[in-house]
Amino acid sequence: MSGSFCKSLYAFSGEQHQQGLKFEAGEMIKIIQALPGGWWEGEKDGVRGWFPSSYVQVVEKSVSMSVLPGEEPNQSPLPKDWKSYVSPQGRRYYVNTVSNETTWERPSSVPGTPKTSLRHKNSLPAVNGFHGSGSPLHQTEQSHVLQRKSSTDQQSPVSTSPRKQERETSVTINCITFPLPLHMAEQQLLKPDEWSYCDFFWADRKDPQGNTSITGFEVLLQKQLKGKQMQKEMAEFMRERIKIEEEYAKNLLKLSQIPLASQEEGTLGEAWAQLKKSLADEAEVHIKFSSKLQSEVEKPFLTFRENFKKDMKKIDHHIADLRKQLASRYAAVEKARKALADRQKDLEVKTQQLEIKLSTKIEEDIKKARRKSTQAGDDLMRCVDLYNQSQSKWFEEMVTTSLELERLEVERVEMIRKHLCQYTTLRHETDMFNQSTMEPVDKLLQIVDPAKDRELWVKEHKTGEPAVQPHPV
Repeated sequence: MSGSFCKSLYAFSGEQHQQGLKFEAGEMIKIIQALPGGWWEGEKDGVRGWFPSSYVQVVEKSVSMSVLPGEEPNQSPLPKDWKSYVSPQGRRYYVNTVSNETTWERPSSVPGTPKTSLRHKNSLPAVNGFHGSGSPLHQTEQSHVLQRKSSTDQQSPVSTSPRKQERETSVTINCITFPLPLHMAEQQLLKPDEWSYCDFFWADRKDPQGNTSITGFEVLLQKQLKGKQMQKEMAEFMRERIKIEEEYAKNLLKLSQIPLASQEEGTLGEAWAQLKKSLADEAEVHIKFSSKLQSEVEKPFLTFRENFKKDMKKIDHHIADLRKQLASRYAAVEKARKALADRQKDLEVKTQQLEIKLSTKIEEDIKKARRKSTQAGDDLMRCVDLYNQSQSKWFEEMVTTSLELERLEVERVEMIRKHLCQYTTLRHETDMFNQSTMEPVDKLLQIVDPAKDRELWVKEHKTGEPAVQPHPV
């Protein structure tokens, strides 16, 4: 990260560190070195110093002050199938629309695409902070920047009066600063030009009374399960259609074998015999049609449905586990927050007692209460860090999973369309074959001639020569 730039989110006086770097909110700082402990060394206007990483937001080196958070900087075009988006925290990441691979690093057009995932790393600033709105899952979840003083700082945990800007946008408890929800930026659309699943299924659905009735992802999952049921019903429909074809073919074959009017003679007899034969040919056409319907339409429907069912079950369990883990982390943060408040209150009581009556014992109690309060603050920070990691993983998996569900939905619809088109094609072929079975009948019917039939019959069944008529006198 050395050589990169960051933008300050809050003003920093530099007093908390012996070599602190002073800056105001909204200034650009060059990162010299980023240590995992939370303190970074940077340079601004030729002055070098240290500052808390939670006060800043990392930006791409090539991004100038004129580039907006949602804009792609002027660089070479992305490789094929890669698209650029901005996370809820304003950080740019990249998605491969074919493999659904996600990465923070800009993919290169040369072989060897970076494999860095969106998962939380301790060497990076906390980009997904604690969510203070009461629900850990919300469509406008944003980064809640956390700050803490150096462990060598011997100042009282009771926060001094913050700057005006911090007082308006954040609240500080025991050296831990939480931005107020009213000042958090709204969630940017990941796919602003598309009606994508990953932008519209984050918030939980509410009932008319405002109570949470169903999770956002559950709505998306139910849609997929409904599609699976529809595919099953389509397969059942095709099965019934196949039965009709088979029964129709059997009846045609049976009818063609009935010996009714089989003694008809002459050209009419030939036409009648051909008509009965055409029924047998048509029966064979419909048998082949029903067989192809079963192998080329019904069976693919059922096979795809079974695979789709397995995918949905796997995705459902995966997201449910992640949500459960996120809720557990959120509960731990709330518990740690309450413990910190209790320790803070105890410290205030001890401090008031000291003001009323000075004694060595009360001073020791204050030191002890201060240590407990600081410990509670550290515990809260650890819980928040764990929640950050869970929420970062949740964000990554929600984006990846919703894109995967989009792909499965497109695949399902395209598969159904393809096989229904195959159905219409087979139906047209059946009509053509049936037409070909009727053409010989049409030709024979055109040459049916009663005079010719009479002539043939007379020649075959005559009993003598015509009588000679006497000449009139």
